[in-house]
Amino acid sequence: ICLLTLQVTDPMNISEPDPSFAFVSEFTLQGFSCEWKIQILLFSLFTTTYALTVTGNGAIVCALWCDQRLHTPMYMFLGNFSFLEIWYVSSTVPKMLANFLSDKKTISFAGCFLQFYFFFSLGTSECLLLAAMAFDRYLAICRPLHYPNIMTRHLCTKLVITCWVCGFLWFLIPIVLISQMPFCGPNIIDHVVCDPGPLFALACASAPKTQLFCYTLSSLVIFGDFLFILGSYILVLIAVLRMPSGTGRHKAFSTCGSHLAVVSLFYGSLMVMYVSPGLSHSAGIQKIATLFYAMVTPLFNPLIYSLRNKEIKAALRKFLGLPS
Repeated sequence: ICLLTLQVTDPMNISEPDPSFAFVSEFTLQGFSCEWKIQILLFSLFTTTYALTVTGNGAIVCALWCDQRLHTPMYMFLGNFSFLEIWYVSSTVPKMLANFLSDKKTISFAGCFLQFYFFFSLGTSECLLLAAMAFDRYLAICRPLHYPNIMTRHLCTKLVITCWVCGFLWFLIPIVLISQMPFCGPNIIDHVVCDPGPLFALACASAPKTQLFCYTLSSLVIFGDFLFILGSYILVLIAVLRMPSGTGRHKAFSTCGSHLAVVSLFYGSLMVMYVSPGLSHSAGIQKIATLFYAMVTPLFNPLIYSLRNKEIKAALRKFLGLPS
């Protein structure tokens, strides 16, 4: 999210754009500066990762869609999460792959901000959807008798729609404000994606209020959702430990294990950007951390859910025509 690479500009150091400069019409995504052979190796690795991510998440979406027994709130959330992951990686990886084979590595001004918008909007929707999935598990374990009456398909649909809509509205105003800032060169973004930190650094005039606004919205969505998920699972843990049956405790933990693993991967890669002091100033660490939550986490998600869930494995075998 925008908070992760934010570089705060001194509010007293406010400069006006120099009229002698020509405003840029495109940016250069520097990416990884290395030899051509390494570029080809990274291209092959990222292409394989992208193909596996789309295939894995797409298989889960199709399997859940085709199996009527899995048209329940928990699997509706999971299906939407996998569908979201496909678009999340597709918002940045194709351009990243094209730049590996290009000498110029340019992206248009409009293309840069469109990538910025979709990447951060889909990331925000993912945070919100993970929180909704935690709420669903809280109701299922802590309020089992009331769960069918509370978490109806109608409420599930409303929560999913809310996650998507709020995700795409959350960063709309900051992105519009950043796009209105003057950029008069240089136009080289030392990153693999169009990110707010490098964009603020390239602006001709500082905008501390816009940076603070972006920082605040990022903090709210990251920390707010993380604390909500953490609180939900603390209550789940208390409820599970009170269960008299060991079998019941094991079943309850197994239904939450996959979601907890995904949350740990996603938020772990986000938190490392500002939990360790000084990392935010390293462009190399920023690139690696961005690649982790933009490519690695979506790749692991279908593996985590399919390996730990018997119903999903059965649905996948049925969808693929494999013997059960």
